[in-house]
Amino acid sequence: MVFISAADKQRKWLQDVRHIISLEVHQSPCHLLQMLRKGLHLLCLQHRIRWIKKEEDIAIAMFDFHPVEPHDLRLTIGEEYVVLEKKDVHWWKARNKYGQEGYIPSNYVTEKKLDNLDQYEWYSRNMNRGKAEQLLKMEDKEGGFILRNSSQAGLYTVSLYTKYAGENSSPIRHYHIKETQGFPKQYYLAEKHIFNSIPDMIDYHKHNAAGLVTRLRYPVCPKNKTAPTTAGFSYDKWEINPSELTFMKELGSGLFGVVRLGKWRAQYKVAIKAIREGAMSEEDFIEEAKVMMKLTHPKLVQLYGVCTEKRPIYIVTEFMEHGCLLNYLRQRQGQFNADILLSMCQDVCDGMNYLEQNNFLHRDLAARNCLVNDLGVVKVSDFGMTRYVLDNQYTSSCGAKFPVKWSPPEVFNYSKFSSKSDVWSFGVLMWEVFTEGKMPFESYSNVEVVEMVTRGERLYRPRLATNRIYTIMMACWHEVRPQKKCRNDIVIPA
Repeated sequence: MVFISAADKQRKWLQDVRHIISLEVHQSPCHLLQMLRKGLHLLCLQHRIRWIKKEEDIAIAMFDFHPVEPHDLRLTIGEEYVVLEKKDVHWWKARNKYGQEGYIPSNYVTEKKLDNLDQYEWYSRNMNRGKAEQLLKMEDKEGGFILRNSSQAGLYTVSLYTKYAGENSSPIRHYHIKETQGFPKQYYLAEKHIFNSIPDMIDYHKHNAAGLVTRLRYPVCPKNKTAPTTAGFSYDKWEINPSELTFMKELGSGLFGVVRLGKWRAQYKVAIKAIREGAMSEEDFIEEAKVMMKLTHPKLVQLYGVCTEKRPIYIVTEFMEHGCLLNYLRQRQGQFNADILLSMCQDVCDGMNYLEQNNFLHRDLAARNCLVNDLGVVKVSDFGMTRYVLDNQYTSSCGAKFPVKWSPPEVFNYSKFSSKSDVWSFGVLMWEVFTEGKMPFESYSNVEVVEMVTRGERLYRPRLATNRIYTIMMACWHEVRPQKKCRNDIVIPA
């Protein structure tokens, strides 16, 4: 809509234009151009007048969010919100339909755009082939379907369930969504039926099988979809009052002290690490904690905050029901197939790629430093923490802190840490996973391991690892290694 302050001048200009058109005379191009310029000038007389109303930034809530501080704004799943400010990548300022404003976690909402798949119930971004098949079989409904990311980056797969596949045939079919070569891109499952967008394509196949084993009758999604963790409990909140913590059962002990299950404000389950005095370089860690809280990813254990005003210092993190990956593997030996083990490695790979993209080194990646939640998702924990350890568990004669059996030659020879040394450790973690929790170089001392690795010796191929998986491990242990290990290198078939 156009708003004009000088209405009389606008009317006069329009009358002149109409007059020229009604006379049907040949005006010179220069005269017509002058007329148009005069009109545009009238449309922009005041800087407050908008030529075209600016489109609002609308987001749709994918999860409920309950405010924990006065400056937070409640989110209700499915409702729309106007995003006002994005200064903090993790916490946006927004306004609801009642005009109330406040901060919301950015990973709880998604943009309202036709090509944004996150807003649709049939899309599961991070679901792999194995998990999709398991979910569709459990649902057991004709035409049950899931759209998910393919194992090939940037592509999508429709997984579709039918009860009438015939004998000796799988009830689940996986269809790659294909794209046309021209611009703009178009999408199709069957070549005769091409669409401008994926949602249009899905909507068509809901009513027409058109080359599929059955039509897309029933969107299947995980029950009780878990809300993601947030970067802190609220906007700009990293210091937690210890009086708001309830301490419950002991979960274990680590490098820094005892870890307990607890609750924050008697409501949110958390893990609380009490730091033993003298176990950590405290001042350095407190500064680093502010940076670590900004790291948030579905495959990282979230740091919610710290209690630093009194001693001992407490670190408050996301609670992971099944504890560390190492014990999880050892306690369930024989219960995992190769696809599940590979999926665990992919989870870790996703988390480590995110750390690398944010220029953050782990320095102690191992199965003991990954945790498993109640859905079996593996998340990377304790990233960067070994820099602040003051005991001698990881200390070599030259003073560097590192776990020898997970470290490459440049670390134990020159104390040179980089994303490439994290890639080496990732290869050892893969070995731990595919041996279901064995100790690397189990019968050798640290000194012997240094000598063996320096000579070029490497860990053997685990029984559960295929040659292809072992090739990936060996690539991680090559003297010339990539700076990161890509998820696409360790794929489950789409």
